[in-house]
Amino acid sequence: MLTMKLFKRNTILGMLTVMPLVLWYVSCNAQNDKPMNLPAITNSNKGFAVVELFTSEGCSSCPPADKLMEKLQQENVDKPVYIVAFHVDYWDRQGWKDTFSAAAFTYRQRRYADWLHLETIYTPQVVVNGTSEYVGSQEGAIVQAISRELNKGADATLALQGKLDGNKLHVEYKVTGHKENAVLLLALVQKNAQTQVRAGENEGRRLSHVQIVRQLVQAAINNNSTMINLPEGFNKEGWEVVGFVQRKEDGRITAAARLNQEAN
Repeated sequence: MLTMKLFKRNTILGMLTVMPLVLWYVSCNAQNDKPMNLPAITNSNKGFAVVELFTSEGCSSCPPADKLMEKLQQENVDKPVYIVAFHVDYWDRQGWKDTFSAAAFTYRQRRYADWLHLETIYTPQVVVNGTSEYVGSQEGAIVQAISRELNKGADATLALQGKLDGNKLHVEYKVTGHKENAVLLLALVQKNAQTQVRAGENEGRRLSHVQIVRQLVQAAINNNSTMINLPEGFNKEGWEVVGFVQRKEDGRITAAARLNQEAN
């Protein structure tokens, strides 16, 4: 685990590294709000794209990335693109505590730093299928990465079924294909929310978020079932579960699916 001193240094280095890129991106795209529908999938063995955003309400460079995720979500609902937003907690020390942040999500970002051989962690960051990473507001590079993944063959498949039982969700799952040395991760996702920020870098702004991960549950692939404890305020219309299979040795995601919404 990183020490506080090293962690703070890495955070600052990451901010300095990405800030010019983010400013350049915002400047170049201020008047470009064209739809960014992804191209048709041409591979008969359909691929998929898990798009992980690492963000924070305390980071002034993050709102453009949140907006980009919302745009991706709205304009590509018919494609196997799975957006999940992890709110990290290291910005909580800078004047504003993000309601959706968790140390577990920061730990996940650190794991990607190891897997992808990065010297630092930063926000906003996007990771696609666990194999490539980008500044979270770089629309062109992110869309290209998603398009490449959609047209790749999948190594495995994942099917999810769920049943509500009070404040618990029982999930049954089946993984086929390559699944050695891998785990199943189930992200309980709140589809959207807004926050009035009263301190920190985004003081005075009302921020909108989509696909907010509220819990991340790990399950053994061969168990075939697990249970998720649901938070207060859960409802089927405003939440969903996104599952994905991830290799332990390099972080590559080999399969993904949403929970069958017809199951009750």
